[in-house]
Amino acid sequence: MKNKMKPTLHVILAKEDIQPEKIDEETIVVVFDVLLATTTIATVLDSGAKKVIPVLDGKEALALAENFKESEVIVTGEYDGATIEGFVDPLPTHLREIARGKTIILSTTNGTVAIKKVAHAKEVYAASLINANAVAKEVIEQHAGHKVLLVCAGGTNARLAMEDFYGAGCLVSELVQKHNGWTLTDAAQTAFLFYEQNKEEHEKILSLSETGKMLNTMGLAEEIQFASQKDFMKIVPQLKNGNMIVKG
Repeated sequence: MKNKMKPTLHVILAKEDIQPEKIDEETIVVVFDVLLATTTIATVLDSGAKKVIPVLDGKEALALAENFKESEVIVTGEYDGATIEGFVDPLPTHLREIARGKTIILSTTNGTVAIKKVAHAKEVYAASLINANAVAKEVIEQHAGHKVLLVCAGGTNARLAMEDFYGAGCLVSELVQKHNGWTLTDAAQTAFLFYEQNKEEHEKILSLSETGKMLNTMGLAEEIQFASQKDFMKIVPQLKNGNMIVKG
C-alpha cells in the first residue's frame, strides 16, 4: 500500500501517444529527441544562445522570424530528415559555432512538436544523453514528489525511436539511483532495463536506430558521436512562456 503512494515515472513511446488532457498542472514532463532536437536545444543553450523557440512547422518558424532582426535570429529545422529549404541545418555540431547571443527558432518533425503538445504541464524539460545527469538532479531537487512523464518524441508514423527510448531509460536510471521514491510503470521499467543492459553502448545503440542509420547514410556520423557523449553538459533546458531557456 505504501508503495502505491509513491509518485510515478512513466514513459510515452511517441508524440502521437500524448494525451494532453491527462497531463495536469502538477505533471513534470521531460522530452527526448536524442537525434537530434533535444540534443540541439541543450547544445545551443550551452553555447550561449539566448533562447530556443520550438515550433510546429516551418511556416510557424518563418512567421515568428519576422519579429526579429535578421542579425538576432537563426531559423533552423528539418522535416522528415531533410533540412527545410532556406533554413540552417539543425545540427548541434554546426549550430554551437554560431549560436552565441542568438535566438534560435527550431522546427523538427518530432521533437519540437512533442514539446508543444506538453507545454501546459507544470514544468517541461528537454533531455538527452548529453545532459541526463543534470536534468535528473533538477527533477529530484525540485520535483521529487510529483508524477514525472518522460516523452519520447518517436519516429515517423508514431513509431518507437530506439534512441529516445534509450535516452528515457538513461534518465530513469539516473532518477532511481539518486532517489528511491518512484513507482515505475511497465514502460518506465522496460526503458530502464533496456538502458541498463546497454549502458556502455551509447554510440552503438544510437547508430543502430533508424535515425542513426539515416544519419550515417547522409555522412553525419559525427552527429551520432556527439549525441552519444553521456553527461557532456550540465545544462538544463526548461520551457518558459513558449521558450526553451537555461534553468536558473
